[in-house]
Amino acid sequence: MELFPLVYLIAFAFTAGLIDAAVGGGGLIQTPALLNFYPNTPVATLFGTNKLASVFGTASATLNYIRRVKFDYRLIACVAMSAGIFSYFGAHSVSLIPQHILRPIVLLLLILIVIYTFKQKQFGLAQQDFIWSKKTMLLAIVGASAIGFYDGIFGPGTGSFFIFFFIRYLQFDFLHASALAKVANLMTNIAALSFFIPAGHIIFQLGLCMAVANICGSIVGVRMAFKYGTAFIRKLFLLLLLVLIGRLTWQTFS
Repeated sequence: MELFPLVYLIAFAFTAGLIDAAVGGGGLIQTPALLNFYPNTPVATLFGTNKLASVFGTASATLNYIRRVKFDYRLIACVAMSAGIFSYFGAHSVSLIPQHILRPIVLLLLILIVIYTFKQKQFGLAQQDFIWSKKTMLLAIVGASAIGFYDGIFGPGTGSFFIFFFIRYLQFDFLHASALAKVANLMTNIAALSFFIPAGHIIFQLGLCMAVANICGSIVGVRMAFKYGTAFIRKLFLLLLLVLIGRLTWQTFS
């Protein structure tokens, strides 16, 4: 590994871990950086390396959130298992739905989420007590399965979709939704790695170096989330969505 790109990629990995821990979207920072510094490396290998780095940061953020946020562990189990299983199926179904068809659909959904979140000023700022029932269990399973499958087959905006779903349909605030989204995202990352590792699509040395930086960034990100609260996460969430919309718009029409 060359020293120059490694130093920059570690910095990008730290930033990605910080942002990802609060509102998701670390891949928006980490993946383009890998593509920029390793243009001649197969894209699948860079995606696998990105997932290897991300899974450690996501695991660190998940542990930090679970220690500080109280959750019904039945809910965590439903969300984690559903998201992980369907993410694996999604990864194996990539060829069934061309990305050029998915991209404009996802772009439209993200625009609608931004409009809805911006118009509903109190959206995600208040936490309601979670009540376990067959309805909430079914909602959690269906939502986590659908978003998990999407992460496996396409990916961009997965964390944002999880957060929006948990707020809109399970009545969480942004802080609790971010915490639960980390659990779901951890399982989708593990599922993706179960595909990339056997296929040999990973640069282990680079991925592990970036993983250390990702963990450090995630620790800072969780602390910022708890220090500044749900209003801060809401602003970050909207900012991240606007960046993601800009990126997808450029990819769609360029």
